[in-house]
Amino acid sequence: MFPPSPCPGQAQPGPSRWGPWRPLPARAARGEHRARPRGSRVRAPARTFPGSGPRRALPLRLLGGSSSGDCARRARGLAACPAVRCGAMAEPRPGLALRFQRLFLAARPLRSLPWPELEQSLRTAPDSALLADILHKTILHPLCVKYPPSAKYRRCFLTELIKKHESTAAEPLDELYDALADVLKEGESTHCYKNYLLVLLLIVNSKPMVCADPPLPSRVLQPTGDCVSLCESTALISGGTTGLVTWEAALHLAQWALENPSVFRDRTVLELGSGIGFTGIAICKTCQPRTFIFSDCHPRVLRQLGENIRLNGFIPEPAGTWSIQTESQGQEVEGENCQNPKVIVAELDWGSVTEKQLLGLRADVVIAADVVYDPEIILVLIGMLQKLSTSRADTKAPEVFIAFTIRNPATYQLFQAELDKVGIRWQMIAAHSSCNFLYDVQPDVTILQLFI
Repeated sequence: MFPPSPCPGQAQPGPSRWGPWRPLPARAARGEHRARPRGSRVRAPARTFPGSGPRRALPLRLLGGSSSGDCARRARGLAACPAVRCGAMAEPRPGLALRFQRLFLAARPLRSLPWPELEQSLRTAPDSALLADILHKTILHPLCVKYPPSAKYRRCFLTELIKKHESTAAEPLDELYDALADVLKEGESTHCYKNYLLVLLLIVNSKPMVCADPPLPSRVLQPTGDCVSLCESTALISGGTTGLVTWEAALHLAQWALENPSVFRDRTVLELGSGIGFTGIAICKTCQPRTFIFSDCHPRVLRQLGENIRLNGFIPEPAGTWSIQTESQGQEVEGENCQNPKVIVAELDWGSVTEKQLLGLRADVVIAADVVYDPEIILVLIGMLQKLSTSRADTKAPEVFIAFTIRNPATYQLFQAELDKVGIRWQMIAAHSSCNFLYDVQPDVTILQLFI
């Protein structure tokens, strides 16, 4: 989306700075292109936002009531502007605005957003167009309007963006304050949305490329044009479980999967401890598995998992059909178009699952993320992996990949020791390139491949 630009016949802003007297907010975003009479100025008292310090005078609508659909209407009004439709204004610094977009829509920690680069750009060329571009790629983006991050996150983001704007000599930008007014009227919720934009590596000269330095034009990353939208809990622990949020290891594992789609293409994948589904949905959208089996054991997590799968355009198999997949069924799906994989949601308790049930799943690949965090869980997980190995004694054992965050080195060492004790070999998967193309994944996240 292009930044706001004056439409033909629209009054240009005057040279005066913000003060006790202000013109009404700009009408271009709402499609009203008539010049406003000079005498229609409205006095707006100065306001202060919590934690943001003194503020200049705010637009009238920030003090009054604007409807909850203002963001969507401003987005539609901007698209109606002839100057925007014709591409009259070039997009300023697209790389920076897109970085803000990618991190904001996924509600990544605000400290990880490229604020220093924004400050440098504004010092070099004070220009409201860049801030408007960021606003329309984040708060006013259609994904954010439809599936918004938490109100607290959006409020803090806008407050920081306004502080950066007011630290420069750039022209006033009413849309920033209008957007903040809309968010301030929202109440807090127990859930929010996160939208993860997916990116794939380009293949150049038949060689898979990894993320490289920007000066090399052939080494570029190609957006897939797709995203994973998830409804998550705003609390780390909710309903007695930690499974209602996306953890760092899931991002790490998904990033590795997007770099290695051949591991999953045309194969049956079983995910242990799927949580709310980020890794599995990303693989289903980009890696073309034949069948993907999501699994968890917590009823509330399974319910939210199913909702997120449907939110992303997949229809999971009815509950109860997963447990035994016969040989004939396995052959039946062999030739299916893997652009739309078969998706199954299974209630899978590692302690009580039987070898017969695991054999029925006929998994070629087994993955898990952030399931190695407690000694008791480690022992149950390894016991389940042993059952999985025994159940496939007459066929090739599945490939197993487990990603986890090393929060406690002792727990990590215990996991390796228990694997050695039962004779399960393992190796560490090579780390990603220094440029993490998906998100700011923590350096203490790793992936182990297990040979069962």
